[in-house]
Amino acid sequence: MPQRRPVVISGPSGAGKSTLCRTFAATVSHTTRKVRPGEVDGVTYYYVSREHFESLILKDTFVEFTEFNGNLYGTSKQTIIDQSSKGSIIVLDVEMEGVKQLKKEQLNSESTINPRFVFIKPPSFAVLESRLRGRGTEDETSVQSRLERARDELEYAETGVHDKIILNEDLDKAFRELEEFIFDGRAPES
Repeated sequence: MPQRRPVVISGPSGAGKSTLCRTFAATVSHTTRKVRPGEVDGVTYYYVSREHFESLILKDTFVEFTEFNGNLYGTSKQTIIDQSSKGSIIVLDVEMEGVKQLKKEQLNSESTINPRFVFIKPPSFAVLESRLRGRGTEDETSVQSRLERARDELEYAETGVHDKIILNEDLDKAFRELEEFIFDGRAPES
């Protein structure tokens, strides 16, 4: 049996964490940002208004949430319960602030989540910038904001807070490394 502890995957925008997470049964987070081309409500994110998101915060709906570029992002407790009830290994794609919140929660002796942490690292800062610009979904201000945030995330990852750092230079190799970590070296269940 693979470990059933949730896996928290983080990394800067453009590092490839969302691409890697799509391969697994990742939880679907809530956000207040606008839908991008090709994204689907309830699949990519649950897209909600700021007012609705803030009401969910007040109801203690989220295990973690953060604000970035004027948009709120968060993982609900219910999505974790839903995935757990299916017997799935929970994979959460979260930002650095979410990692900090979950690390703090992990210190609480009553924490029920107790996740493992993985950081997806880009091959270089230049490659990261190229990937962000290549998306064509961000204006220059947003790209600069994401790059500034990426510097902070890369620095934070170097503090040793993650159980594993995966260099995403080759997507297939990064996927295999992530799969091995998630399933703890055992074959995934069919």
